[in-house]
Amino acid sequence: MLATSLGHAGILIETEHGSIVCDPWFTPAFFGSWFVFPRNDQLSADLLHRVEHADYLYISHLHSDHLDETWLAGHIRRDITVLVPGYPTRELERRLRALGFTTFIRTNDGEEIDLGGGLRVAIHVETSITDGPGGDSALVVSDGTARLVNQNDCRTSDLGALRDHGPVDLHWLQYSGAIWYPMVYEETPERMRELVDAKVDSQFTRALKYVEALDAKAVVPSAGPPCFLDPELFHLNRITGDELTIFPDQPPFIERLAAQARTGILAIPGTTIDVASGTFAVTHPLSDAEVEAIFTDKSDHLRRYQADWTPWLEAEHARWHEPTPDLFEVIKAWWEPLLALAPTLCSAVGANCLLRIGDLELVIDFPAGIVRRALPDAVDAEEHSFRFDIPRNLVETVVADRAVDWSNALFLSCRFRAWRAGSFNEYVYNFFKSLSVERMRRAESEARRKLDPPDAHEEIQIGDYVMERACPHRQADLSVFGEIDGDVLVCTLHGWRFDLETGRCLTADDRKLRVRRADGQPLTGG
Repeated sequence: MLATSLGHAGILIETEHGSIVCDPWFTPAFFGSWFVFPRNDQLSADLLHRVEHADYLYISHLHSDHLDETWLAGHIRRDITVLVPGYPTRELERRLRALGFTTFIRTNDGEEIDLGGGLRVAIHVETSITDGPGGDSALVVSDGTARLVNQNDCRTSDLGALRDHGPVDLHWLQYSGAIWYPMVYEETPERMRELVDAKVDSQFTRALKYVEALDAKAVVPSAGPPCFLDPELFHLNRITGDELTIFPDQPPFIERLAAQARTGILAIPGTTIDVASGTFAVTHPLSDAEVEAIFTDKSDHLRRYQADWTPWLEAEHARWHEPTPDLFEVIKAWWEPLLALAPTLCSAVGANCLLRIGDLELVIDFPAGIVRRALPDAVDAEEHSFRFDIPRNLVETVVADRAVDWSNALFLSCRFRAWRAGSFNEYVYNFFKSLSVERMRRAESEARRKLDPPDAHEEIQIGDYVMERACPHRQADLSVFGEIDGDVLVCTLHGWRFDLETGRCLTADDRKLRVRRADGQPLTGG
């Protein structure tokens, strides 16, 4: 098995029985904020040819540093077989079909499938609302000679599930930051220093827990960090280590691995790792001295990178939408019906959220379920617990695009400022991740599951069957998440499956669904 880094979470996995290109990201993401680090715009023609002619495509999730629609449209043939995670919604598949891709293998969470010749894959899915309804996923690939786990930035809740397929040779995972917190928040430098250091330490600690659980022979730090070439954001790069940012490079994490007697492999775009019989042959596209200089003289690397991309950044700024006269009315008409769908979520926020969008100030009044203009001198006149200051042209752009996930479309750009009165409230961001009817229904159902669980004895009807409303797994509301697939009931929140004729759980042995035919006819299982 040969694994080649394409930068960030991108990997080309090549075996005798087929090749898989994973998360190829080349176009700067999130309003031109994130760039691949180290740069991957100088890969060899041979490697690009192999990527463009891979047998399978795997996109882990919807975020733009994994789903690069611009690059895919220009470089990947449309009849490639796409390995699709078994997400609750079909958003990822719809996006890829819109690009012209036609051939899909939709997988079930954690189930290994044989692609032929001994090439086997399993995709593990996480669908926590914190990842948005689209979820996140990790890929396990084995070819009979080696096993690779591409965890990218999937925060799997089952630490043992990825290892259940067998011993792991190579473990690729995220260790660096991939969020806007805490840098965009209004804090003193001293407090920001504390928050940044705590965040970096928690990221390393979490990654090391995954490393310990999988116990792979070698670990490849990946899926970050991004770098920031726009002059407005250049301060977010971690160069000396003193910057107030959560994006450390690979070497410090590899040092942590070494301290625990684990093998870490440094991979830059173009690095190949040949795995054979538990040994690793690592080949970089540059000399060892040149690779080392990327990190020891990072500022020079970034400044040359920045100079090459300055014309692109100027064009990116120019494409942002000009102000429109009816922005408030458009947002109000869009969001108020969604607020009406989510009374539990609104109650969980329980306060006003003030948006300062250039000269437009509006309030999301979560308790009342309305969007209204702010009172004059809103900061003093309005009671609010959350505030966002966002450039108007960015909001105009995501509104024009009808972006349903502002976490992906806007917040990850780090091009805003935020304030909150108290501790983190996940439901505020869950609202901004769920700006469609499909997503908001799921966000509301997830909020109810956590805060107001369904009555264990309540029944609902789906198709020809009457069943308990609460899924036996984690009490998801089956009136929202339940789908009938032939003779199987699928809870699409976590992908659990139940035989409708017996109620037997096909995913685990210790759960059973109470179900009966709506017409009163007996089930085959009693």
